[in-house]
Amino acid sequence: MERHEVVSRVYDASYQRLVVQLLGVCGDLAEAEDAVQEAFIKAIRQGAHFARVDNPEAWLRTVAVNHVRNRWRHLGVVRRVRVPAPGGPGAVELTPDHVALVTALAQLPHDLRLTAVLHYVADLSTTQVAAELDIPEGTVKSRLSRARAALAELLREESEHV
Repeated sequence: MERHEVVSRVYDASYQRLVVQLLGVCGDLAEAEDAVQEAFIKAIRQGAHFARVDNPEAWLRTVAVNHVRNRWRHLGVVRRVRVPAPGGPGAVELTPDHVALVTALAQLPHDLRLTAVLHYVADLSTTQVAAELDIPEGTVKSRLSRARAALAELLREESEHV
């Protein structure tokens, strides 16, 4: 099977799932789509190496998350150097539940948010999340517990305001 065919099959099977997972991480649909597309571009460039990866979706997710992290680092530098322009991105059409969840996730510290998205949205086990983030499984469980408690409170507050 040619390398482009391998990437194409993984794309068909994983693209939407990866975008939803990255949306949970970054809170912006366009940024999530961009990160996943960048991951697939890197997969194409990897050629035969990508075809031999044990878990292509995990590899792509890691590349996409790293892309988002690098973008955030870059934006942090840009914010220190210049004044942000007024206005913001266009509205994303999502259900009210999605909006509430993404809003609540955005309020979590990055480590809790990423851990929660990988476990609950990407449906990875705590062992898989630990391996992907290169942290102990106990740390994953602790982060998930704190994330659940924080999200429950944030979502309860949101429902009281509606």
